Parts: sequence; C-alpha cells; structure tokens
Amino acid sequence: MTNARAFKIFTADQWQQFEADGTFAGAPVDLADGYIHMSTADQLNGTLEKHFAGQEGLVIAEIDLSAFDDALRWEVSRGGALFPHLYAELPLASVLSTRRP
Repeated sequence: MTNARAFKIFTADQWQQFEADGTFAGAPVDLADGYIHMSTADQLNGTLEKHFAGQEGLVIAEIDLSAFDDALRWEVSRGGALFPHLYAELPLASVLSTRRP
C-alpha cells in the first residue's frame, strides 16, 4: 500500500494521555490485538459508526505513515478491506493534524 496517511480515533482521555506521554501504546482493543488499529480516509466513517457511535469528546488524528516501515502492515479486516495496523507505539510527532468528528 502506498497511502502515506491514516487516521486513529482517540477518546478524550486517550488523547490527553497521548499528549502528556508523547507516545501511544494503544487503546484496550489495540493492546488486546497486539497492534494499533487505524483507518484510511474511506474507512473512517465506518469505524466511527461501528466502534464509537454515541461517544462524545473523540479526537481524530491524521497520522503520517511514512516513518513506520515494517511496523506498519496492511491487513484484511472489516468487509475484506485492507486496514493499516501499526505494530509499534505511535509517536506524537507522527500526528499531522487533529479534528473532532
């Protein structure tokens, strides 16, 4: 895959901790699965609807994927689509921008 960007959805608490720590090891689902779940721009709304419906205070971070090399894998997930999965901690420096859904 050549997409240089993906999106990670954070709860307000997760985002606050990420900003304080400078790195993000993952949400509970990420830690359980062994990688940080992310979505492409086309997948983002589906991820919001499926996993974050009704939640407030969310932060969507646009992530620069160019520095991750082998730690980033594109793997089949929802609907057979390839999703970006990061098998490493996410550094705050990789965040290009943030927005609220």
